[in-house]
Amino acid sequence: MGNISKKRQEANKLVDRTQLYTLTEASDLIKKVNLTKFDASVDLHVKLGIDPRKADQALRGTVTLPNGSGKTKTVLVFCKPEKEADAKAAGADYVGLDEYITKIEQGWTDIDVIIATPDVMAIIAKLGRVLGPRNLMPNPKSGTVTPDVAKAVEEVKKGKIAFRVDKFGIVHSSIGRVSFTPDQIKQNAEEFISTLVKMKPSSAKGIYMRSISMASTMSPGINIDTKSISSN
Repeated sequence: MGNISKKRQEANKLVDRTQLYTLTEASDLIKKVNLTKFDASVDLHVKLGIDPRKADQALRGTVTLPNGSGKTKTVLVFCKPEKEADAKAAGADYVGLDEYITKIEQGWTDIDVIIATPDVMAIIAKLGRVLGPRNLMPNPKSGTVTPDVAKAVEEVKKGKIAFRVDKFGIVHSSIGRVSFTPDQIKQNAEEFISTLVKMKPSSAKGIYMRSISMASTMSPGINIDTKSISSN
């Protein structure tokens, strides 16, 4: 194990690993333990009492953070010519079809979100092998397959994020930046957690919200008391 920097040692002293913090406390503490000189991401890691191997428990969805994500996302829209003007007017960074299919086939994936109209999904299906592993393939469950591309683009630009549970039953997501105020971080976290609670599968048994931790890039994790924010 490498040596721990002095800054990390000081940050570690501020976090009691044996304590469960309230969301308010964690949202304030996350700013104090930040080690980076850049505007680091604030992430939530939520362990759920589900079995992702079961189709009805493989959670996947979206949430619009009330204070945005703190990141300007690059959006590509796959659509036919009649929808291009709407997508561009809404703020899409790239709009088209054949040109961008070719670029992606050649290895270009310099985008954060891809939105597509239903009538082009059969055409872009061949990109699944490239886009699927990068979580970029448009999907109706995440709201990225829609005839209303303008609305979808606007939502992404305003802070709508997509998430999905991993094979261990954990949902990882950025919910803001350390430059946000504690209240903004808390509000975004509450909205994200509330969305997960609403999505609880009816077949899930036992404690649903197993554990929650908050961390910024390169900072120690802060364990949050699930009982302080939700009913299990």
